[in-house]
Amino acid sequence: MPKLFRRRSLAVMVVAVLIACSASVGWAADTGKLDPRGLIVLMRHAEAPGVGDPPNFQIRDCATQRNLDANGREQARQVGDRLRSLAVGEATVYSSQWCRCLETARLLAVGPVRELPALNSFFERREEQDAQIASLRRFLAGLHSDGAPVVLVTHQVIVTALTGVFPAPGESVLLRANGTDEPTSEERIKADVSR
Repeated sequence: MPKLFRRRSLAVMVVAVLIACSASVGWAADTGKLDPRGLIVLMRHAEAPGVGDPPNFQIRDCATQRNLDANGREQARQVGDRLRSLAVGEATVYSSQWCRCLETARLLAVGPVRELPALNSFFERREEQDAQIASLRRFLAGLHSDGAPVVLVTHQVIVTALTGVFPAPGESVLLRANGTDEPTSEERIKADVSR
C-alpha cells in the first residue's frame, strides 16, 4: 500500500506541476475574448519560404527579398480574422520594413500600417541587436496600459530577443503594455492554417 500511495502521490504532483506551469505561463491556443486596452500583439511575419535574405537584398526592392508565398498570404488573412474574433478590431499596426512583414501587416486588415525600423531583422547583422532591441524597448515603454491595441509585425529574431519565444511563421505573442520597457507576456497564438 505505501508503494501504491507513493506512485499516486508522484503522479498527482506531476499533473499539478504541469497544470501550474501551463497556467502561470498562460500560453493558450484559444483565448476567447481579450481586453483590447494595452494589448500588444508581437507577431512573426507569415510564411515566407527559405531562411534569411539573398545576398543582393535591398530594403525597398521586394524582388531581392524572401517574400510570402500563397500559404503565407492565406495565413496572414486567417490571423487577421482570428485577431478580430478576439476583439482586436481597429489597431495601430507597425511593421518591419521587410516586404514579407509589410505584406503580412496589410493582409491582417486590422488597421493602417506604419513602418518601424526597430522591428527590422538583425538576422545577418547580429552586431546591431543590442541597439535595436534597446530602441524597441523604448518604443514599448511609451505604450499606455489603457491604449488601443498595437500590432507589431516583425521577424523571429526580434520576437525571440524580446520574449525568449521562438515563434513559428504567423505566430503571435500577446503582451500587455505596463508603462515599462518589458510588457507583461500573456499568451501565444499559433497560426493554424490548413493546407
